[in-house]
Amino acid sequence: MKKIVLLILTLILTLAAEEPAFRFAWLSDTHIGSSGAAADLRQAVADVNTKKVDFTIISGDITELDIGSYLDTAKQILDQLEHPYYIIPGNHDTKWSASGGQKFATLWGDDKFQYEIGDFRFIGIHQGPLLRMGDGFIVPEDLTWLDSLLVNLPDPNQKLIFITHYGLNNSVSNWYKYLDTIKRHNAQMILHGHGHSNKVHDYEGVAGIMGRSTLTRGENPGGYNIVSVWPDSARFSEQISSDDSLPAWHVQHFENYTYPDTTEFERPDFSGNDDYPNVQVQWEFDTGFAIASAPALTGQITIITDGNGSVTALDVETGALQWKESLAGPIYSTPAVTPEYVVVSSTDSTIYCLSVKNGQSLWQVKTKAPLVASPVIENGIVYCGSSDGIFRALNLENGQSIWEYSGVEGFVETIPLVHKKKIIFGAWDGNLYALSAKTGQLKWIWNDGRKGVLYSPAACQPVASGNKIFIVAPDRVMSCINARNGKTIWREDRYPVRESIGISEDFKTIFAKTMWDTVVAYSAHPRKSTLKWAVHAGYGYDIDPSTPVEKGGTLFFGTKDGYVYALSAASGDLLWRYRIGVGLVNNVTPLSATAVIATAMDGKVIRLESQSVPIQDVKLPGNQSSTDDFNDNTD
Repeated sequence: MKKIVLLILTLILTLAAEEPAFRFAWLSDTHIGSSGAAADLRQAVADVNTKKVDFTIISGDITELDIGSYLDTAKQILDQLEHPYYIIPGNHDTKWSASGGQKFATLWGDDKFQYEIGDFRFIGIHQGPLLRMGDGFIVPEDLTWLDSLLVNLPDPNQKLIFITHYGLNNSVSNWYKYLDTIKRHNAQMILHGHGHSNKVHDYEGVAGIMGRSTLTRGENPGGYNIVSVWPDSARFSEQISSDDSLPAWHVQHFENYTYPDTTEFERPDFSGNDDYPNVQVQWEFDTGFAIASAPALTGQITIITDGNGSVTALDVETGALQWKESLAGPIYSTPAVTPEYVVVSSTDSTIYCLSVKNGQSLWQVKTKAPLVASPVIENGIVYCGSSDGIFRALNLENGQSIWEYSGVEGFVETIPLVHKKKIIFGAWDGNLYALSAKTGQLKWIWNDGRKGVLYSPAACQPVASGNKIFIVAPDRVMSCINARNGKTIWREDRYPVRESIGISEDFKTIFAKTMWDTVVAYSAHPRKSTLKWAVHAGYGYDIDPSTPVEKGGTLFFGTKDGYVYALSAASGDLLWRYRIGVGLVNNVTPLSATAVIATAMDGKVIRLESQSVPIQDVKLPGNQSSTDDFNDNTD
């Protein structure tokens, strides 16, 4: 009898030892807003609720894009989980975001998390990109948060599991900063999505586990993963919704890691700057927060906005701080300025007007949604798009409404073009709009006929010459449109342009940066596309919407990899290139043919100056559009 009792006790202890310390469900890439996604997520949530799990992790791309009620729908479904869940956004939630990421943070309390269970701590952080099309990028404020959290862990040997959306490779511009940070601690593995499939990676010795999407695709049914965790290992099993779990597809063993100081993969290289000793950094200012907007210039002051909600005025010559004003929400729009006024739109849903002299608030206009649209000022009127479906014209002096147009179906992020008594802008609804500058009356709507809002001409800043409007969009086509009636004059797809277009100071040449290493120049005036030049500039693959801008014969633009380029506007010859960081460079602001101020996603503001650049004889001042038709009578 005693032997039988001992045998039973031994069996009970053995079975108990086989039980994991905890289990969690892992969902990713739910893409609410795409066809069938909501049904797939509902089925996954219902299935998770039948399983013995302690919590759920969701690793990004919650929606197809942050518009309308997509995030609300996702939260309503996920809130049906019968246990806690922890969530981060993915690139679809942050790049195409009508709220600049603020709706996600409002709905779930934050866009990052930490959760402790047993001997483990789970830490989730997103990687953007924020609004601008580029590689993933971990904003400086989140890297600061992560480092502070890890340095102050109560138990420095605690096992750490990290959750991101992208893997930790060159799909994220500053991947190495994240890896270098977590490798100083007991990092066990990184769980991420983005690839929509189950796969194991190695990120300089840190295990990277990529998880499948919840979506049903063709013959592949919807599903997710269940992860069973023991003190020494984790077992990953794919779960087909409303079906049995499949056999474990991966087992990850845990160790108390001490990572060596050596690095396996090459870090970004800045040695190329030595090839251009004539280019110097005149000054640098670090905001410490993400910058997704261009510098605005008025007199000897440049105005900068950032993800902390700060509006900062710097001296153009020295970079010295003149004043700084803190607003209620992150700012991802470029300011509009005059010698007296600064107008900015904020994700706190407000359009602000500040004094150039001291940053004092002069007036505020509250809208119905967070704002990511950039304003423009023309003839004492502020024109600004929004995320609430309304395009506004406001009196610059007092903010009083002059008119409103309420027919915009998608959110607006770009700087509008004021041309021929019209306001022209794109929105994330597939359309390019032209309104009367005086009344707000709709004059025409243009689109390329292609379905799908992700092809919208919404991120490029339109340019114009005479009666022609020029845009580029994610359909990779340059379009020339009649400014009078919105009819297509020509479309050119010889080079894969995307969202980066500019115009020469004399309004006779259209410049565009393609996705693969080539800058092109077209004549602005013929009735068909006429190429002036095309050059391989050496920047490689690039999707940064940074606008090529000419000053005194030099063409400037930025890239997603942190470079500022200077080409000859006449020939496309490379004059110089200089790497100011690793993150996306926004639209640059030239001061002359040899000097430029640039901002980057890493929070830096930098003035570069070249000592020897050929200067062409250009007569007209820079602007977005011309006042002369150049005998252009296109109907």
